[in-house]
This record gives sequence, structure tokens and C-alpha cells, in this order.
Amino acid sequence: MNKKHHTRKMTVREFFKRFPDDAACLEHVMTVRYGHRHTCGKCGVIDATFHRLENRKAYSCAHCGHNVYPCAGTIFEKSRTPLTLWFYAIFLFISSRHGVSGMELHRQLGVTRKCGYRMGMQIRQLMNKGDFQGMLGGINRQIEIDEAYIGGRRAGKSGRGAAGKTVVMGMKERDGYIHTAVIPNASKNSLRQVFHENVKPGTIISTDEWAGYNLVTPDGHWHGTVRHGAKEYANTDELGYRHHVNGVENFWKLFKASIRSTHIQISKAHCDAYLNEFTFRQNHREMGQAMFDVLIAAV
Repeated sequence: MNKKHHTRKMTVREFFKRFPDDAACLEHVMTVRYGHRHTCGKCGVIDATFHRLENRKAYSCAHCGHNVYPCAGTIFEKSRTPLTLWFYAIFLFISSRHGVSGMELHRQLGVTRKCGYRMGMQIRQLMNKGDFQGMLGGINRQIEIDEAYIGGRRAGKSGRGAAGKTVVMGMKERDGYIHTAVIPNASKNSLRQVFHENVKPGTIISTDEWAGYNLVTPDGHWHGTVRHGAKEYANTDELGYRHHVNGVENFWKLFKASIRSTHIQISKAHCDAYLNEFTFRQNHREMGQAMFDVLIAAV
């Protein structure tokens, strides 16, 4: 699937102009979730008008008085943190290239460390929920596949794998979306399961020369490789397809550098949450300020 055209990112000044207070934030949540005119869930009036109630985070149906709470069932519902701080935290996540730590939210928002960490993890859940959920590839579409090892300490020997590291797998469609996943190990079975769950039949596959990626060949996919061991990083096969894994490798390079500089380290138990955050930003980076509305819609 092709990406959206590029739009400009929202500036800090534009953000505070758009969301100066909690009322403006609540108005936006109501608009995104329900709209100020929609079918009332109680009286059934079609295109009923809803008006904001004073001193309550609710809107009332003009026909029957039924109340709608826009924040109900969202990450905002039981939070004592003001909506303006939630919105600004989301803005920081979509405007950052290297991610936002819980400590950074603690400093920027003036909340406790525990609150900053919790807000960050809940926003990452939103990013996963609001991300592309379809399958990659298809006839005449090409994807790159590469795995990486996050955290822990590398074993003394060279090569794939390392004690204590988290194995992650990335699949990036050329000029399209990327899907990433934490996998238990780099065995053929683990790779095959993630591959079949996320790649359409008939896709053109590019990988490095590791034998574990031969799993795609018997399944009706055209598979080309580059031989990194021989310092080959791109080639063109007999059908004219250009094979390399530069796109997904660049993603892993940014992810690892960002973890080192922003978070110092991340636990294996929560690696998927941070991975979802970076995957969302990669998939929506060309949407600019519309990325913010995608996340609010995901609540």
C-alpha cells in the first residue's frame, strides 16, 4: 500500500493555539469520537444535536437530555491528569524522531515519574492501536525482511544472536508500510509464523543470505538475496528486481540509536511497546500534523 503524501508537522505554537485549555481538548475528543450531531443512543433521534454541560466532561442530547461522556472508555477516563497535559504528551510523541522517555514527560509536564512512565506506555498502546493493521506485499509488490537483536550483551563470538538480547523481526514494503514484531528466537518456525501472518502470497522478497530466510521460497514467493558476508549490499536478479534490505536496516539503526540515547535501555518485557511506537512513527511520518488526529481517533 502506498504512503500518504507529505504534510507539514504541527509546531508548538500551532499546538497551543489549537488546544489552549481542557475545554478545547474535550471538544476535540467529542468531535473525533462522536461528532456534535449524531444518532442519540437513548432516544434514537437521527442527527441529534449535543451541547456541552458546564462543570462536567459531558455533552447532552438537545432532544432527550441523554448525556455522552467523550472520555469514557479511553485512557483519559479515570486520569486526574488534565487533558491539556495528555494532549501535549501525545504531541511530543508524534513530533519526536527519537522517542520520549517517562523521565522526559516527568520533566516537561511536571508530573510524577510514575505518572510520566504510565502516560508514555499508554500512548504507545494508542500508537499500536492506531497503526496500519493490514498485510504487506502482494502481486508485483516487494518487501524487505531483516531481524535485529536489542539489548542484552553480545556473546564473545561473532554472528547472529546474543545472550540476553531480544530478537525482533522487521518487514518493510518498498514505498509502503513496515511491520515489526518481537519473536521468541530467530528460528525458521518463529520467522515463518510472523511472515505468513503479515505477508500476502506472491510477494517479491528481499533478504540477506542467511539460510533461515529460505523459508519463503517454497511458499510461492519470489526470493532474492544480498550477500552481506561478501560485502554485497544490492543486486539485480534475472527478472530485473532490485534486491537490498537498506530500508529495514535503516529502521533498525534509528531504533537502536534512539533507545541508547533516549531510554538508555529497555526491558525485554516491554520491548514490543517501544517497537510499536517507532513503527507507528515510521508508517505515519509523512502525515505531519494529521498524525496527531490519528492517535486521538485511536482512543
